[in-house]
Formats: sequence, structure tokens, C-alpha cells
Amino acid sequence: MSDIENKEEQIVEEVTYTLEDCSPELRHVIQYEEVPEELQDMLINVYKASEPTSREAWNQLPASAQNVLDNFEQFHALIALSQSYSGIDFLGEMQETEKPSDMTDEEFTDYKAVMLDKVLHNCVKDMCKQLKKARQNPPMKREFQDIFKK
Repeated sequence: MSDIENKEEQIVEEVTYTLEDCSPELRHVIQYEEVPEELQDMLINVYKASEPTSREAWNQLPASAQNVLDNFEQFHALIALSQSYSGIDFLGEMQETEKPSDMTDEEFTDYKAVMLDKVLHNCVKDMCKQLKKARQNPPMKREFQDIFKK
């Protein structure tokens, strides 16, 4: 049997994350925003998958914008929440969108993937913009901070 055939036969282990695998900040956001239980698995998976992108965006923020929140984990939890809801909205819209006649199924699938990636990227950009605004807008800053008050 060739190496290629061996690799195809390997069993892929599916990793399932739970709220216990996530930060207290994400658990707090889920509770504060009253995220429906049906969406929590998706949110947890988005949270786990988005960490590198969130970390990169956090590191590029000015310290004054970072100081609106207490730490990176709060930022990451808010981004995951935003991406989850935006992703659901986008996927719902795409289900109603008919494939253009000049596109193959593969091209349409690629198109949807690229568009979803843009939507998720825009969530990160929007959160960064909001934090930058909040540093000079006390009511907006308080809104962010109220989410994480114990």
C-alpha cells in the first residue's frame, strides 16, 4: 500500500470543545449576551479558530485602545461573538442566493468561502475601530467595560 493510500485511511480525530475549554471572559460574554444554547458550540469553535487573527489585531492596536478593555481575552471573546452572529447572518443570506448561471458549483463554493472570510475579517476591523473610538468616548468605553463587570 502506498503512503498516499495509508494517509487516506487514517482516521481524523474530531476535537470537540466545551465552555470549560474556553476563557472565563468568553463564558461571561455568553452569559451577558444570553447567547442561545444552540449557538454556543459554533461560538466556541469560532473562538478557538479565531485566536491567531484576534491576537494579531490586538497587537496592532494602540495601547490606549487596548486599555479600554482589561485584557486580550476580553477582546477575543467579543470578536468571536461578533464573528459568530455575522457568520450566521451571512450563511443565511447565502442559502437564499441562487448560484449565477455562469459559475460552476466549485466556483460558487469558493466565492462563498472568500465572502465569508471577508465578513469575518470585517468583524475584527470593526471591533478595532470601536475600541479606538471608545478611548475618547466615555459612554462607549463604559459600555465595553460594563460587559465584563463581575
